[in-house]
Amino acid sequence: MNRVFSSVVLVGLLVELAGCGGGGGSGKAVELAPTERSGFKTSSGVAVHKEAAKGFDDALKAFVEHDKAFDWNEATCKEVAGMFAKASDVQQSATNRGFPSALYNAGLSYSRCEMQGDAQKQYEAALSADKGFHRAAAQLALYEFQKTQNLDSTIEKLNQVIRDAKFQNADALVGIAALQMERQSDSSDSDGKNDLERAVKNIQRALAIDDTFMPAFNQLAIYYLEQAKAKAGRKSGRKAGLVISGAAGKNVDQQMLDLAALVTSQGIAKNPKYASIYNTAGLIQVEQRNYNGAVKSFKKARELDPKFFEADMNYAAVNLSFRGFKEAEAAYRDALKLKPKEYEAHLGLALALRGAIDDSNFDKNVAAAQAELDECKKLDGDRPETYYNEAILTQEYRAKGEPAAAVPMLKKAADVYRTFVSKASSNDNFAAAVKRSKERTQDIEDTIKFVEEGEAAKKADDELQKQAAAEAKAAAEAAKKAPPPPAPAADKGAPPPADKGAPPVPAPKKK
Repeated sequence: MNRVFSSVVLVGLLVELAGCGGGGGSGKAVELAPTERSGFKTSSGVAVHKEAAKGFDDALKAFVEHDKAFDWNEATCKEVAGMFAKASDVQQSATNRGFPSALYNAGLSYSRCEMQGDAQKQYEAALSADKGFHRAAAQLALYEFQKTQNLDSTIEKLNQVIRDAKFQNADALVGIAALQMERQSDSSDSDGKNDLERAVKNIQRALAIDDTFMPAFNQLAIYYLEQAKAKAGRKSGRKAGLVISGAAGKNVDQQMLDLAALVTSQGIAKNPKYASIYNTAGLIQVEQRNYNGAVKSFKKARELDPKFFEADMNYAAVNLSFRGFKEAEAAYRDALKLKPKEYEAHLGLALALRGAIDDSNFDKNVAAAQAELDECKKLDGDRPETYYNEAILTQEYRAKGEPAAAVPMLKKAADVYRTFVSKASSNDNFAAAVKRSKERTQDIEDTIKFVEEGEAAKKADDELQKQAAAEAKAAAEAAKKAPPPPAPAADKGAPPPADKGAPPVPAPKKK
């Protein structure tokens, strides 16, 4: 699911923001913090002190500038959060009451750098300063979901926040819509007959509050995309990243897909600097088989927000699907800089490295791909995908290195295929891979049998030749050591040899 939990809106001070980034980005500030200059009061009913208002203004400007420059880092997040916190301290000192909007924005500053613990403390402080500060309550509910993954509980809490806010909290409305689309319960209530109906209603409510609120536009496009895929029996999972299916397929609802594309184009027209809408456009273009368009959309999302993890993953996956291994490798590495412990990113990087193997980098890439698969095992040793890809790497590459290692590596590959089958057989999503693994295992066993039989026959032949050579050599040695044979005995029937010293016998005379 392409979530929008990071798309919280900065609480502004009579300022309209032109689209802050942070993966979710921001549209126009929906809830304005009060100021003494204009005669307003804080959400808890206390007038804002002049110095606190000035500090808040300065912090808000710094926040917007960092968003425009995309230069958030731990130091800048702490600096801006500190500016908002100081404004609240001034308000607290002058009025003995906190400044909920400033505390909330301090939390939002921390969240720009994924400093979730610090952000959560600021949201809690904002809610403590004003029990009715529903923006903070909504963010705390979403933070809790990240820990518990309890859809039902989080949806119930967000529903309460929305009611407390009298349906004026656009962030909470979009957040609950995203969760309802993920849960997709068929149970009915007073707000709709199922979760999808409730989700689109909540998105429409958010757009009614602010028709330029980009997270709502983005979630509406995702709604239509999910509806289109539902016709083909497909549903998005929770993991970030994109699995290229190859096509939308004839069962996908093309009308819903067209609506999704229309919403993204309208959203881009309203705010061409909102990164998430380009990421969603890319997902839609994948379903339309427009892979070149998808690459451009994901690339644009990455350019607009260099810390957009999902865009990195999707850009990498599309490039990987048509053998753009170098681009995929670079994008997966960018993703891992943002989330070093993300299983899918390590697995994708292993595939990109494997795909790029050639004679010039054989040993290096084989070792690097295996290292990424080893990291996958450390992160989640039960995931079957690791073993399938390790078996392929071993069979297709590691077994083709040193000749002496061929058979041992083939045996290892067969063992890894069997491990994959044992882990994946109960999951229908891996049915085709399980079938291929069994076939590959049989092929490997047949190959090993053929090789070993050939080696055994060669060994036997070598032994016979060695034995024959040894016997011939032994015979030759024996011949050399044997005494010379005795002279042959005289033949008794033959005339005695002539005496060379006797006179010749005269020939008989003729008569």
